[in-house]
Amino acid sequence: MAGIDLVPLVDEGLGNSAYLVDLGDGRALVVDVSRDLRAVHAAAARRGLTVAFAADTHLHADFLSGAHQLGATGGTRVLASAAGDREYPHTGLRDGDEVDLGGLRLRALMTPGHTHEHLCYLLLDGEKEVGVFTGGSLLVGSAARTDLISPERTEALTRAQYASLRRLAALPGEVAVWPTHGAGSFCSAPPGAERTSTIARERATNPLLAARDEDAFLDQLLGSLGSYPPYFRRLGEVNRLGPPLLDQDPVLPALTVDTVRAQLAGGAALIDVRALARFAAEHIPGAVSIPLRPVFASWLGWLAPADRPLIIVRDQDQDVDEIVWQAMKIGYDNLIGELDGGLAAWTAAELAVAATALTGPDGVGNVRVLDIRQRPEYLAGHLPGAIHIELGALPGRVDDLPREPTVVMCGHGERAMGAASLLERAGHRQLTVLEGGPDDWAHATGRTLETGA
Repeated sequence: MAGIDLVPLVDEGLGNSAYLVDLGDGRALVVDVSRDLRAVHAAAARRGLTVAFAADTHLHADFLSGAHQLGATGGTRVLASAAGDREYPHTGLRDGDEVDLGGLRLRALMTPGHTHEHLCYLLLDGEKEVGVFTGGSLLVGSAARTDLISPERTEALTRAQYASLRRLAALPGEVAVWPTHGAGSFCSAPPGAERTSTIARERATNPLLAARDEDAFLDQLLGSLGSYPPYFRRLGEVNRLGPPLLDQDPVLPALTVDTVRAQLAGGAALIDVRALARFAAEHIPGAVSIPLRPVFASWLGWLAPADRPLIIVRDQDQDVDEIVWQAMKIGYDNLIGELDGGLAAWTAAELAVAATALTGPDGVGNVRVLDIRQRPEYLAGHLPGAIHIELGALPGRVDDLPREPTVVMCGHGERAMGAASLLERAGHRQLTVLEGGPDDWAHATGRTLETGA
């Protein structure tokens, strides 16, 4: 990487990395940037750079691409797979095509698997192969999931992923590996993994590259896949068409109490982004709790309707721009406003509020426990006898649970409060949320967690 000025732009919430490359002449290349271009613009401005090229590796399943916006408003040349059939101006690349960046070059490598039209980009300095932007193909210690297109195509895509990884593994060992998907991505990077690597390190340590054959690879990769938010299934087509262009930074209008009530009566949904304890103490009945934090976008896309107006309830010290951009980068352009004055305005109008009980790990007792974590988390260790329903599946199963006293838990409490709010909205009462997780319970009680199903 000597002489290459590359800046990773990490979205910890979605578990993805975009990259900015200083081309050395006042211009920059960006790779796999999301619709939230704030970090890109800031990084380019710090270096006095103009974004001349924006390359997308695939029709992303987990965020809206920012390349369309850059191309339309910044004169940026968009590079993408010709097989993606994008319907906005771009340079469609096929396997082996090269783009002169002004000294450096990009070579397109067709690497289907994660998606059918996936491209990796090999960065060359002269004839030296410096690094490869692997998108959703070769990840650090893994490979991206292959089940996002359709069940009918999953096996074929997985076999294509096998071939693509081996093609990449044949590059020189010193070539840097710059993936898009990383730890925290539902596209399947292992937790705790570093975000960049080298070909040599992946050949030595990536278990998928050690699979004895294509069938073993298929079993290994498909066996590792968990659930993913439903918005993943929509964004590929939005990216193909080109995400709606923005003529200004989005804002969140302030709505009066009466306007909010009228909107709720007309079908709008209320999203409360305040911290867990604040929601527990007092909230508007029917509101869904999704605390504002780095993973806000993922859980908004899992729990909130994409086809109904959404209204935000927040505390005044919470960043309204962060709320809006996290929503818009996953295609949630349906935020119509926020409750002006927050919950204080609602209570000042003498309207009803609700509360949800909290308990510490030593207060669980002998009541039913509902564990709403992801399946791998549950299998790794849970309270004895706990019922397991993933939070993402809960909206469709609220009527499956008996209406009896229940402690709802996750790893810390935020997801559990979201689950409790969904259950309360469906009429469940006598709910308590555990502040903490299974390890806290084991430490507090001296009891042993169960593992497995």
